Amino acid sequence: MQNVLALVLGGGRGTRLYPLTKYRSKPAVPLAAKYRLIDIPISTCINSGVNRIYVLTQFLSVSLHRHIRRTYRFDSFNGGFVELLAAQQTMEGTDWYEGTADAVRKNIRYLQQSGVEHVLILSGDQLYRMDYREMMKSHMDSNADVTIAAMPVSEENASSLGVMRADETGKVVGFLEKPQTKEEIDLVRMDPAWIDTRGVESKGRDCLASMGIYLFKVETLLDVLTKTDYEDFGKEVFPAAIRTRRVQCHLFDDYWEDIGTIKAFYEANLSLVKPNPPFELAHPVAPVYSRARFLPPSLINGASVKDSLIGDGCRIGKGAVIENSIIGVRSVIGENVVIRDSILMGADEYDGADPPAGLPLLGVGDGTTIEGSIIDKNCRIGKNVRIVNDDKVEESEDFETHKICDGIPVIVKDATLPDGWKLA
Repeated sequence: MQNVLALVLGGGRGTRLYPLTKYRSKPAVPLAAKYRLIDIPISTCINSGVNRIYVLTQFLSVSLHRHIRRTYRFDSFNGGFVELLAAQQTMEGTDWYEGTADAVRKNIRYLQQSGVEHVLILSGDQLYRMDYREMMKSHMDSNADVTIAAMPVSEENASSLGVMRADETGKVVGFLEKPQTKEEIDLVRMDPAWIDTRGVESKGRDCLASMGIYLFKVETLLDVLTKTDYEDFGKEVFPAAIRTRRVQCHLFDDYWEDIGTIKAFYEANLSLVKPNPPFELAHPVAPVYSRARFLPPSLINGASVKDSLIGDGCRIGKGAVIENSIIGVRSVIGENVVIRDSILMGADEYDGADPPAGLPLLGVGDGTTIEGSIIDKNCRIGKNVRIVNDDKVEESEDFETHKICDGIPVIVKDATLPDGWKLA
């Protein structure tokens, strides 16, 4: 793994995650009370022995840059690094990144370092835990030019993913992006017995979906990037490589979630509070790393907390009821507050001794009710506020303080809701 260079793609505009991406890029969105999405692929690299990592960024990347700079510092002896490659004007071009492959092409000089034999290309907005060493073994054993991570899915789930077909050796011989009809799915459908022989139980799943995780021989990747003008790996590079290269699939059968929409983000976060979560944060050998904040322990003063994650440095007042929720770092929650099925992202700082005149304090005021909602960072929510989608609205217009997406109210970062405010 010392010869592997990882490229984490920082994502595009993140329009489907708006308004969480109103002021930040997708990988910088907070996750599970104390992390950010970017911590998942970087931690997975570190736990797999990959310690040379570039993160490619473009949109609203200031908070992402700050987080990476403060978090990932390697010692002087192992040669590891996590460095940022922001879109920039160069002598070769002045354009923005036009797609995933184009982003890598514009940074091709970093692939041409000595000692780089393989390039691992990852997404910055997925939730999973994988040992890339096992993927490398599949890659080396098959002498593949490209290996792609694939997971078995049912026909019902295949329509929203890229689906591939492999021969008896695991070589990919067909690919179809988001097949919509039964005839299209039949073109890439696998024999469940083939999946079972690979040490993975098919359980009725007969399609292989691309996870968007690619492992290239460096010479193969350089050849593709220099001899074509392909802009996207999933839509162009990978389908074309099937025809001319040995493309191998590496089966993965564990929890994996693409955090691409508000609904997916909401459900993935709340799945972590279950007694047996599909993604275990407290993993004994593969932890999730993040920035050390040196915050005090959370203080829970006479509140009722059930099936919830509480971040560091929180203060929760008397009589508060918190159920099936995530409470982010530095959250200050008043007395008799009710929070159910919600995600609070916390705050970047505590209020000083003299908060802004006429504004509620940072946090949630006394008597407020929050249900089925997402509260972004640094919100000032007054007393007796009600953030509940009583009218079952699926989509609302984009207000200054909030927006309803997929039926989930989202209070935007830095919003202020005065005393008695109600969602309408």
